[in-house]
Amino acid sequence: MASNPLASDGSSDLDLSGQVAHGIGERVIGALLFACGMVSILTTVGIIVILAEQAFEFFRQVPLPSFLFGTSWTALFKTPAYGVLPLVAGTLWITLIALLVALPLGLLSAMYLSEYASPRARNIIKPSLELLAGVPTIVYGFFAVTFIRPEILKPLFPKIGPFSALAAGIAVGIMIIPLVASLSEDALRSVPRSLREGGLAMGATRSEVSWQVVAPSALSGIVASFILAASRAIGETMIVALAAGSKAQLSGNPLEPMQTMTGFIVQVFSGDVVAGSTPYLSLFAVGLLLFLMTLGLNIFSQWVVSRFREVYE
Repeated sequence: MASNPLASDGSSDLDLSGQVAHGIGERVIGALLFACGMVSILTTVGIIVILAEQAFEFFRQVPLPSFLFGTSWTALFKTPAYGVLPLVAGTLWITLIALLVALPLGLLSAMYLSEYASPRARNIIKPSLELLAGVPTIVYGFFAVTFIRPEILKPLFPKIGPFSALAAGIAVGIMIIPLVASLSEDALRSVPRSLREGGLAMGATRSEVSWQVVAPSALSGIVASFILAASRAIGETMIVALAAGSKAQLSGNPLEPMQTMTGFIVQVFSGDVVAGSTPYLSLFAVGLLLFLMTLGLNIFSQWVVSRFREVYE
């Protein structure tokens, strides 16, 4: 039977038009995805530019060495001083306390979910644990003020005041437990089952396999979760604003009130500081320093992951 040239030509035209439409659709999707990526990048660049511009104006009035190494911060007083060390010390104190709470609890939770929990228990416990990440941080702040300090810390330390770095640090630690547990559990579960079976075949106990085989194999992911948790703790705002107090001081006693970098920012924006004044510009200097601290932690986290990551086939 003879073929129909018209039908053949029509089919070719349809195929060609379909390919053209498909190519146009792919280009449109690619352009949209590129635009979304550029929005994220430009937003970050815009934040950096604004912080740097306003911080530069602040450093024209306050010398950079005085800001970085000064030991007195009284930006809102009649005789202001802009030594940021008390704010940095308060931030690091609360972050350290939070990590002492979150790291062991988060890692042990991750180890249980990865190595010991049954699938049914894991499906119940892990979502329940991650619900903590959805609790508003201001609720943790009220929890620290109304429960942690009076019910837990007051009986142990009768002289503790209404605000303290310890209460704030414990609340921040509870808040970041899901972050440590979830990321560490993902890292532990990514270790091949063959390594576990090999350890058990050599006569090792389940505990020995978990801590001497699985945990070292997932070390990069575990360390990365620790560093990201530290970055999250450093940037926490509402908990420290409610529970830590607003007294910027260099102190080695966590039972005393302290002010963090984010706490100072909240205090200033909730007041009546004149835009363009030195106290107002100090917000951007503190914000820029906070940004650089968290950026450094994130870069270090990426380096740890790339340096110590184990690749399994």
